[in-house]
Amino acid sequence: MVVRRPPGRRAQILAVAADRFHRSGYHQVSMSEVAAGVGITAPALYRHFRGKPELLDRAVRLGLDALADGLRPAGTTGELGAALAAVAVGHRPLGTLVQRDARLLPSARRAALRRELRADVALMAAVLRAERPGLSAADAEFLCWSALSVCAGLSYQSAAPQPRRAEALLRELVAAVLAVPLDGTAEDPPAGPAPDPGPRARREELLAAAVRLFHQRGFDNVSTDQLGAAVGISGPSVYRHFESKAQLLAASLVRSRERLWHEVDGAIAAADGPGAALSAGLAAYIGFALRNGDYLGAMLSETERLAPPDRRAAVDFRRDFLRTWVGLLRQVHPEYDAVAARIRVHALFSLVNDGVRNRPHSGRPDLGDCLLRLGRAVLGLSRNGLA
Repeated sequence: MVVRRPPGRRAQILAVAADRFHRSGYHQVSMSEVAAGVGITAPALYRHFRGKPELLDRAVRLGLDALADGLRPAGTTGELGAALAAVAVGHRPLGTLVQRDARLLPSARRAALRRELRADVALMAAVLRAERPGLSAADAEFLCWSALSVCAGLSYQSAAPQPRRAEALLRELVAAVLAVPLDGTAEDPPAGPAPDPGPRARREELLAAAVRLFHQRGFDNVSTDQLGAAVGISGPSVYRHFESKAQLLAASLVRSRERLWHEVDGAIAAADGPGAALSAGLAAYIGFALRNGDYLGAMLSETERLAPPDRRAAVDFRRDFLRTWVGLLRQVHPEYDAVAARIRVHALFSLVNDGVRNRPHSGRPDLGDCLLRLGRAVLGLSRNGLA
């Protein structure tokens, strides 16, 4: 007797895998868990996919194929926005998988996925320049990458908003981003050498090096020998300061988020009124991001590698940080309910976090000014930062 597989089983497996990876992180999900979510055995799952890397690759590809299919017939920026919004809602895990987990794929697959995204952006930029012929190719592509990031922000919502409403708001945000003028942007002042704080304790040097290396290479690909070499000590000497590599990761993320909170909350608290506070907080967050892209990348990609108590602390911080911004935005725009405000704030964080790490556009001399303009558009602020 011939045993036939249920129709659509591979698609069902990919949907479950994408959801599990999105919610828990690639490293925390087993093939057995995916199989259980589909209602099959692990051996049956392996008849469809050879292992987790292939599952991740195919899950990302499924979303990118949907994106390409939606963008291909688009002839106006409005149609681009509709396609981006539909994919963001219909393939909600895609943003997380691309921004966080795709870096775990083999280098050849990462390169292929990046080429696909560049082709999508090139298509979008051609449509945008047809409507805004004064835009340079570089500016058009930067705005299109930003629109992708804004839609990817929906992935980080803990609860899925009502689909039609989310699509409508994302279309609005994409339109706002693609309309932002980039002519006359001011170059960011040269950073110059950081002021010399004097000799730093070895522990502080290790914390800074850990954030950089964990972001660039991933927690599993960084050895204690590499960590030690980054600050001029031997690998075993790292254990004089931290009991384990996991403890070093946790401490480095704690120190970075303390600095983030100090800078952003301080700017908000010093401002006069909600509008000025939101504008000051936006400028402070962008300033922090420009100087601390390694932390933002490590926070995104390595939080799942933390021990459960440390992971809960990191998640609680992000939740409290988000709540602060949502509350402030709703003071400035009382017409935004909590759902709309959360979508906008998540879109902002995704926009900025990607913007400071997405080469080659992260090297723009006017990046800070560009991100300020885009951030105001996403939050619904006027040019001077007020409602």
